[in-house]
Amino acid sequence: MEEQDNYFEFSSYELSYDRQIIKFHYKLGIKDKEPLEFIETITLPVPIADSIPKVLINSLLQNLHLMLGISYWKIFCQKNIRISSYSLTKEQAEFWNTVYTKGLGEFFYRNEINFKGLVNFPYSENANAVSINFERQNRSLVGLGGGKDSLVTIELLKEKYKRITAFILETQRPYPLIQGLINNIGIDSLTIKRQLDPQLFEANKMGGAYNGHVPISAIYAFVGLLAAVVYDYRYVIVSNEKSANIGNVEYFGQIINHQWSKSEEFERLFQNYTKQFVTPNVYYFSLIRPLSEMKVTEIFSKYDKYFKIFSSCNNNFRVGITLGLSVHQKWCGSCPKCAFVFSMMAAFLPKTKLVEIFGRNLFADQSLMNMYKDLLGIGDIKPFECVGTFEESKAAFYKAYLNKEYEKDAVMQMFEKEVLPNINNPDELIKKVLSTGNSSMIPEEFK
Repeated sequence: MEEQDNYFEFSSYELSYDRQIIKFHYKLGIKDKEPLEFIETITLPVPIADSIPKVLINSLLQNLHLMLGISYWKIFCQKNIRISSYSLTKEQAEFWNTVYTKGLGEFFYRNEINFKGLVNFPYSENANAVSINFERQNRSLVGLGGGKDSLVTIELLKEKYKRITAFILETQRPYPLIQGLINNIGIDSLTIKRQLDPQLFEANKMGGAYNGHVPISAIYAFVGLLAAVVYDYRYVIVSNEKSANIGNVEYFGQIINHQWSKSEEFERLFQNYTKQFVTPNVYYFSLIRPLSEMKVTEIFSKYDKYFKIFSSCNNNFRVGITLGLSVHQKWCGSCPKCAFVFSMMAAFLPKTKLVEIFGRNLFADQSLMNMYKDLLGIGDIKPFECVGTFEESKAAFYKAYLNKEYEKDAVMQMFEKEVLPNINNPDELIKKVLSTGNSSMIPEEFK
């Protein structure tokens, strides 16, 4: 395949006349075929005010154009990348090379793609990207994902800071799970709608097309940045704990991390990039970065008002559910996320309460045995999901083991025989897992 015939183009973007709908255009060139054109649409809840500097709006939309394009570029991973309507500096191009290469790490691994030297964003020596000063109010947009992490962040913020608004990015359709939580949280919310081009799903079926994971948290970060500038917020607060820094597997000399766009590395990169090339007046950070998944679960276990309406199971965002459905349908009970969260909560809640939340006892499910071995570090590989470390799983299992409620369950018996004998000092392990880590990226007023 000749490179000039095969290309991916970031064509253009446009803001509607009413300043409420943004369309992002992309083109995929394939040798001996008509180019495929895609349009992704972002719909804002309120129009963009005329008072916001045009140069800042363009900067925000250009960067969002590049971020959203990842879903379309990965169809064929074309090495020839073109940007038609604006230019990047060398430093900007290097940032985007990193975001695409590391953000798609799992995608490359699963599709057996050699990513070395694959992503090369074009840049111009004459490009000039300036950071625009534009003061925003001292208030915060807080990402709401439906699980325990974002609910803990919101509750911690509610104790001290009144000026917070829940931020939701809806992709393709409304999420009843999120709406149910909004009705119970007691703060205002702001929803931005994202519509992928339907042709994307058709293109994914083409011969030679690739499918797989995209760094969705990086997309949230750039949409959140736009929302903060447009709707007058100084902070974009997310809920990524320290466990997100730990990868899954090494591939072509790079650690592949399913949660890379939730990691401290991405957070720091994003902070530096936005300060240097967009605006210094909006700051993105994770409030729970110093905490482990297990510590977050310990805090969450005090908020029983959410037990029947929250879910960390990603199937809520893949399959349609309606409010009022049974608890069984908030948790699939068969994915690594369900298995992991069950084990975390088993450390802090009675068995009866946990079975009420999940609909059944996952420790009694023989079919989850290999998944739990993977989570405990005695299986094949750490699951490609937003789950904690092997140490956290061992510590949570040990606390649940001490309660004696699960001693007859197959999964707990496996832990007792195959994992527990190799834990030298379980009490020290629990202390370590529940300790607070680095908080250097959290602004002083939030510590």
